[in-house]
Amino acid sequence: MTCHLIQMTSQPSPRANLSRLRQLLAPLKGRAEPQLVVLPECALCFGTEGGWAALAEPWQPDEPERAPMQQALSQLAREHGVHLVAGTVPITAEDGRAYAASLVFGPDGACLGRYDKIHLFDVDVEDDTGRYRESTHTHPGQGLTLVDTPLGRLGLAVCYDVRFPELFRALAERGAEMIALPAAFTEPTGQAHWDTLVRARAIENQCFLLAAGQQGQHANGRRTWGHSMIVDPWGRVLAQLPHGEGLVSAELDRAELARIRAKLPALSHRRLPLGSANLGE
Repeated sequence: MTCHLIQMTSQPSPRANLSRLRQLLAPLKGRAEPQLVVLPECALCFGTEGGWAALAEPWQPDEPERAPMQQALSQLAREHGVHLVAGTVPITAEDGRAYAASLVFGPDGACLGRYDKIHLFDVDVEDDTGRYRESTHTHPGQGLTLVDTPLGRLGLAVCYDVRFPELFRALAERGAEMIALPAAFTEPTGQAHWDTLVRARAIENQCFLLAAGQQGQHANGRRTWGHSMIVDPWGRVLAQLPHGEGLVSAELDRAELARIRAKLPALSHRRLPLGSANLGE
């Protein structure tokens, strides 16, 4: 099975972004082999006026026309016959904000899983935007999501989650063999930490990391880092696209994953339970 990451420069219009995605995915149409595609964070709407929640959709409503982005992504997976990790889309939350939901669709268009981004980027960055407060429009998620695919068990995380290794370890403990990471890293944080964080999560959990990023300058002036990369369980970068829009592709070898885990069985050597501490009297 081949994995493909889409790197793109999404804009506010879902229709325009969907059109660009179809162009980027065109080479995959009609292939017989199983394929997994990972889109970047905010693939269908980036820098929307009024904030992330302005385009929020209800989750799988009885009237499908009320959820045009979910419909479009389902159709995209079906048209190309792929398993699709659809970046993130805004799903209405009870408090008026929206979840950053990473949805997985099968080749038949069925939704196989949903992960709501847990860790929200409320950070001051030395770039032209300066102040990021994701929690203003985004509701944090809870819980883990794993999806079984023809290539193996897929865990889900999003962007800022990569700084929280306990999430990735929990996915590995539940059988994740690969973890998809849709992202939109800022240029300063990406330049400083992206490569190190992605490779570290792959090495310490002995799994494939599928990190699909936004890149370049967006309509709202924000600049994202790109450098989408597929990393194997030994920390080797199998494929990367530093800049520009396009596909990042690599074969994922489950036999190699099994060899690495058998040769260096670090996951089974772990002794410290999560949350344990000895604080004395």
